[in-house]
Amino acid sequence: MTRPNEADKLNGLLRDYLRGNIDRRRLLILGAQAGLSVSALSWLTRPARAANLIDSDPVSPFESPITPERVAFLKTKPYKGQTINVLVCKITVGDCVKWHAPHWEEATGCKVNIAEVPIETLHQQIFSDLSSGLGKYDAYMPGCWFYGDFFVPEQPYIVPLDQWIADPKHGYWDPDQWLPSMRKIYSWNGKIYGGLMDGDGQALYYRKDIFAKQDIKDKFKAKFNYDLPTPPKTTKEYHDVCDFFTGWDWNGDGENDWGLSLHAKVNEQGFFHFLTLSAPFVISPDNKYYFFNPETMKPLINSEGHLRALEDYVKFLANGPKEQIAWTLGQGWNLFLAGHSATEPTWGDLPTLAQDPKTSKVQGKVGAAPSPGTTEAFNPITGEWKKYDLNMVGNTNGGTWHLVISSLSKKQEMVYDFLSFMANKKNALWAVATGWTGVQPGMKYEYFPPNGNGNVAEWTAQGWNESDALDYLSGYYQALAAPVQQEYLRIPGAAEYWHELDVNLSAVLGGQMKPKDALDATAAAWEKITDRYGRDKQKALYKASFS
Repeated sequence: MTRPNEADKLNGLLRDYLRGNIDRRRLLILGAQAGLSVSALSWLTRPARAANLIDSDPVSPFESPITPERVAFLKTKPYKGQTINVLVCKITVGDCVKWHAPHWEEATGCKVNIAEVPIETLHQQIFSDLSSGLGKYDAYMPGCWFYGDFFVPEQPYIVPLDQWIADPKHGYWDPDQWLPSMRKIYSWNGKIYGGLMDGDGQALYYRKDIFAKQDIKDKFKAKFNYDLPTPPKTTKEYHDVCDFFTGWDWNGDGENDWGLSLHAKVNEQGFFHFLTLSAPFVISPDNKYYFFNPETMKPLINSEGHLRALEDYVKFLANGPKEQIAWTLGQGWNLFLAGHSATEPTWGDLPTLAQDPKTSKVQGKVGAAPSPGTTEAFNPITGEWKKYDLNMVGNTNGGTWHLVISSLSKKQEMVYDFLSFMANKKNALWAVATGWTGVQPGMKYEYFPPNGNGNVAEWTAQGWNESDALDYLSGYYQALAAPVQQEYLRIPGAAEYWHELDVNLSAVLGGQMKPKDALDATAAAWEKITDRYGRDKQKALYKASFS
């Protein structure tokens, strides 16, 4: 039985939660501190609408499941004659928003004006609109590395979504279905600011049909004196694999083939590949810091571990076409999809695009695994190397592109309704299973047991090869859910920090700079950026970005 003082605490906390003063995570923390039952609080704060769902209704054929309250709400065409303005990146994920917009317009009566800008000017245009106070757009599509910049002013530039999520008149989606690593980068200080869309991380994809051939296995063992690793688990094994598959016709089509394909054009997100492949040289069970020392904000990017990683990264250039240093993402993927690359370390777009037989020769042939690890890592905080049996590091590298709502918007709840429509399971699952959308899986219902509660039939129904789906979602899950994770940089100026790294990496790949000079130059540039933003402020926000 609940004692009177416990009842008062419980009532007070629930009142704050229902008024939007605290979010669900904060409620559970405060409740635990007050000695209340966390399991009871979790049960009490489940979205009430979850118990009152129906599979579908003609009023909104693109939503499933849906609440009766939403059906009644949509029948009134609640936003008829109104307009919202949305700024998106001119990439595939922006096209995904454009695809959803007319369906939501039909359901609600609202018009969605969508403006597109290229990735290289997206950050500038978003923050120009916000800092000027013009508020031309109601919502923006940032990469997650923009997040820190949203929290520079005392009144953040974007608004949390928690206040609307449990309202049954809006589109149904359950944030508790997020994988923890994904929920973290959609949130800030425990509050959700982004509407579910993308779920980026990088993994290793390989030609499982080629790796399974006995003559290939025999040839590899004869050359390297150990069994062909399927897949490679260490960077040493990965180099051997890439060297082995480079320069001969292993697919039997009369053309020489490659060990891997990269896409390293400046301003095209190619630097993420270095972040991923370098992570296990620095991140380990003994160190989670990759970018900065959290106590001083001194850059770690030119540590011994980062240097060894970059020297290692350069070796991969010989395993793909020389043009890859100037390739866009799509150009890099095309080499694998055409059947001429044995492996590719990249995002989940690749196996998704592989399912389209009009543009892919590798459907049913794509294996997936976490990115290779190391047997030694450098701790840049202590300055020491340490050996491990296998140090593998997960990541959420990439944009994880999604929409956030401007604090300047006069139509915030209306915009949220659009976000919740896209976050509904039917729309979200369609997006992650469709190649051209650029959207990757971050929700438990998109994965299969024991990792999630999804069903492979939901993927094969959308044209997936069953074996590819099983392999992809197993390997991708291991990247997103690994116990040791590379941090994601989400502080003010992240776009500037990463631009400096991107430019200097490109100079190394192009032969204009030595790895040490490039990393030292990056660290020096980062110091100036930190000083310009204010070292103490950056340190505080850097620490907050981990929560």
